Amino acid sequence: MQFNIITIFPDIFESYFSKAMIKRAQDKKIIKIKIADLRKYADKNDPHKSVDDTPYGGGAGMVLMVEPIYKVLKSIRRKKKSRVILFSARGKTLIQKDLQRLKKYDQLIMICGRYEGVDNRVAEHLIDEEISIGNYVLTGGEIPAMVLVDGITRLLPGVLGNIESAQDESFAKEGELEYPQYTKPENFKSWQVPPVLLSGHHQEIKLWRDKHKRKIQ
Repeated sequence: MQFNIITIFPDIFESYFSKAMIKRAQDKKIIKIKIADLRKYADKNDPHKSVDDTPYGGGAGMVLMVEPIYKVLKSIRRKKKSRVILFSARGKTLIQKDLQRLKKYDQLIMICGRYEGVDNRVAEHLIDEEISIGNYVLTGGEIPAMVLVDGITRLLPGVLGNIESAQDESFAKEGELEYPQYTKPENFKSWQVPPVLLSGHHQEIKLWRDKHKRKIQ
């Protein structure tokens, strides 16, 4: 699967994508991540490589322009099953079902907004959907892009060491959060691990775990 990320801060992703699961998935060629620097698609005659301007009608802040985004989207080689996503506070709030749906694409192209947002003609004409990762405001779409890459990658075959990890965790079943987990030592400051988990009785352990799964409020 290929992730294309469009941003004005390409270096932001280097640390996160070069560690742990994401790095292993790239090394195993399960995923490919390509970062596009939006400033490279600014007007060639502009020495400042501007990709934003003041909003029509007035108001605070700057807005990312439609033309550089149009150019970078045109430059990206599209796979047969691709989808273009804009991260936006107006978008649909991301849930686990969306990750399951989006993992079926061969390519996800993500646009990271900044400042006061993106010229609305991008949403009107250039994308397939808008996504938000929660009812709060961030300074840009880079963190949502990391969330999407991470959440989808771990669902792809061959990424997690144990396939059950993705099948029996929070949100794997609608309305449920994962049961509590414990590890060594058995006794810490008189805080005991539940005895049933030490019993080796798999059926009783399963019943305990099912009982202690939390319902999403």
